[in-house]
Amino acid sequence: MSGETPAAKEPSGPTPSPELRASHADRDRVVDVLRIAAGDGLLTADELDERLEAALSARTLGELAVLTADLPAVSTAAPGAGTAGAEVKEVVRIEGAFSGAVKRTGRWVLPRRLELAVAWCDVTLDLTEAVITQDTLRIDVGMAGKSLTLITRPGIEVDTDGLALVHCKFRHRRARTSTDTPTTLRVELTGQKVHGKVVVRPPRRTFGQWLLRRPVFPPSRPSLSP
Repeated sequence: MSGETPAAKEPSGPTPSPELRASHADRDRVVDVLRIAAGDGLLTADELDERLEAALSARTLGELAVLTADLPAVSTAAPGAGTAGAEVKEVVRIEGAFSGAVKRTGRWVLPRRLELAVAWCDVTLDLTEAVITQDTLRIDVGMAGKSLTLITRPGIEVDTDGLALVHCKFRHRRARTSTDTPTTLRVELTGQKVHGKVVVRPPRRTFGQWLLRRPVFPPSRPSLSP
């Protein structure tokens, strides 16, 4: 069972004039679209940095529109297949005690903050296909027993400095990726985990990938100097 606080919906109506002044909300929406595009591999790290800087300094709606003109149409309220009608939520709370395993997998929309209030239930948060709508996801952990597992992909960094472990094991296994892979999401684990274990790892190879000795995520090709 979870308590959720939805974000405000985008206003509907006719398309505004490109000469109109851009608001903070307009800039934030474009920033979200750019980050989603980078997470899907549509923008390089340099392109993302350049466009984010331009978005944050844009004065008109026309200047913002240019930054996403070559990207597929996307809405942070319904970002892609499997998430139609979904909204970016400020807080999602997951609660459970002595029940079955809790899993978030597939193309799910990441909230801005996730609260775990769980006792003796395995929790798996698979981020490999998750829709990233901001650069930081804070996970407040209040968990006892069993395992907390985070499955990551290249570009996702996990910070556990704020997490207190009490009689709890911790294992962090990173995927072999290029050193120039841009960081698209920073996950901050805070709170306390008592007993059990915390595991941060990339996805496991399928049987076919194992037979062909192929990695889950192929290494990025180095850029060629002109």
